[in-house]
Amino acid sequence: MTTKKSEAWNRDDESKETCKKVVMFDFDGTIVDSMSAFADIASEVMPKYYPVTKGDARRMYIETSGVPFFQQLEQLFPNNPQNSAAADEFEKTKLKDYLEKGAFEDVASTIDTLRRNGITTVVSSNNFQELVDAHVEKIGIKFDMVLGFKPNFAKGKDHFDHIEQKLGTSPEEIIFVGDSIKDGERALSCGVNFIGKEGTFPAERFKNTFPDAGVISNISELVDILVNTNNSQES
Repeated sequence: MTTKKSEAWNRDDESKETCKKVVMFDFDGTIVDSMSAFADIASEVMPKYYPVTKGDARRMYIETSGVPFFQQLEQLFPNNPQNSAAADEFEKTKLKDYLEKGAFEDVASTIDTLRRNGITTVVSSNNFQELVDAHVEKIGIKFDMVLGFKPNFAKGKDHFDHIEQKLGTSPEEIIFVGDSIKDGERALSCGVNFIGKEGTFPAERFKNTFPDAGVISNISELVDILVNTNNSQES
């Protein structure tokens, strides 16, 4: 039975009735438990370069999360000459123990179940490609494809277009799962259904911002939402 937090997914919506062939996952905060640590780093770094408190810096980081940190800084402090140095310090500090951040406990079994049921699983992250590759290898979970940030190739339209061209899928056959508001904005602007994973943002924030999107607490809820739904539609 689908949980209450996923009830929005069951509304009468033609795109939701299309069998999902591809699930794209944000990485930090969705697959691995790293967002709180990133916010802590931002709260230490930003006050060194800008007139903000640690508390304000943490809130600003969370609110603009979902894009690379250097882009967050440009949104928060446009054209500030300190942005480059602040971004460099953030990235260097992040690297100290980033690969030690583990996956949420239900991720490995869920990805395995999705793949065994013919659903392609893709990591779609705005962390740098080489860093995402290293972290995916470290956690030992097999995804069908891992997409990170590279120049002119970012999470959102670039990644969606790549998947559609590579796999021959339509936007209606893809679903994006992420922990940030920007994840939902990107997905829906490209005609891709979105499911928010609460944690970085509370469930109510997702529901209020995206009334027709699903919200989950745990990645394992996707088995009921996607595998069982696909099977019932095919029967």
